[in-house]
Amino acid sequence: MKTTRYSKYEGEPADAVDLEDLINQLSEYLLQSGFESPYSRWGEFDPERSMESLKQAILRALENGELLPQELLDDLMSNPERRKELERLLDKLVERLSREGFINQQQPMVTEPGQKAPRGATGRDQKNQARFEITDKTIDFLGFRALKDLMGSLGKSSVGRHDTLELATGVEVTAASKPYEFGDTINLDIPATLFNAVQRNGPGLPIDLDYSDLRVHQCDYQSSCATVILLDCSHSMILYGEDRFTPAKRVSMALSHLIRTQFPGDSLHLVLFHDSAEEVPLEELARVQVGPFYTNTREGLRLARRILTRQKKDMRQIVMITDGKPSALTLEDGRVYKNAFGLDPMVVTETLDEVARCRRAGIMINTFMLASDYALVRFVQKVSEMCRGKAYFTTPHTLGQYLLMDFLSKKSRHIH
Repeated sequence: MKTTRYSKYEGEPADAVDLEDLINQLSEYLLQSGFESPYSRWGEFDPERSMESLKQAILRALENGELLPQELLDDLMSNPERRKELERLLDKLVERLSREGFINQQQPMVTEPGQKAPRGATGRDQKNQARFEITDKTIDFLGFRALKDLMGSLGKSSVGRHDTLELATGVEVTAASKPYEFGDTINLDIPATLFNAVQRNGPGLPIDLDYSDLRVHQCDYQSSCATVILLDCSHSMILYGEDRFTPAKRVSMALSHLIRTQFPGDSLHLVLFHDSAEEVPLEELARVQVGPFYTNTREGLRLARRILTRQKKDMRQIVMITDGKPSALTLEDGRVYKNAFGLDPMVVTETLDEVARCRRAGIMINTFMLASDYALVRFVQKVSEMCRGKAYFTTPHTLGQYLLMDFLSKKSRHIH
């Protein structure tokens, strides 16, 4: 007679790893901005986007995090006989990340005989270069986690604490009520006022109203806003032993997630400036890297102004994140004038002229400076004076708190 023998299912170690915690541990690797490889710009050309480098990053995350029992991990790493089990664990985690939609695996392209290999590579070079790309799901998740961490550091459990009414004009009004105080507009909250009177005297007619029963409407008027994040991606953002670009990317992703989920009537655009300037879709933010070398602030402001003049919003603003002085200028004939030594008078003058154009167009510029050089401080203060904006001299570690507090404080004001 045929029998079946059952045993206890122990499960795969890879199945016990929380993928969201793993992605959070991998955020620095996934958002890498060229700090390790300062000569590549776009993630798709970055040789570190290989499957082998991903497995090494996962292994480091397992070592540094609490994703697996420490005893199991120590045994897998210290026992040469279990080396294959460790490799199978990493393969399983990569497979799970792909299956759950966090990464897209890309098969290596092998150059056929007689064909030219792209970018000077040979067929043999490409054979072992299986690559991957992070998906929109990963980008959205990293933006959410960055926003959650920043809001937690601000001491806020949520963005909105009252019921929100969104009007057809794109203006949001967040309503609540408060006890009447001398000087308030008599905008009575009638149901709340009557409830207080009945609660004090009990049911019956006529209702006896007292001064203490009065409650008035209090609203947060939230204007619709068009914002351009003007992000410096010149090489100074990753030089001098510090990666300033990755924190700026993370904060920009958090702001994007905040606007998309809490303020759908607003608009957000991303402009990178370097030797020149270009608008980049927000979906590509996590993939961009630094480069080229110089800082063409005037061209970035010019492109941001063109984008914002097309927006019909109550408020239009540029959020400029930079760490360097203007060092490049696009001339009328299209050539780029460059001078990295000091504050070039011609570059500064043309840049301030563009700031004046933004002011005449009703565009406010808030600058978040990641450096504290005296000449730069004076330049940024001049920009703020001209456009009635603000200047924040911060660090990569505190950039997020300053930027979110500034954005949320301008979004609303109390009205009675």
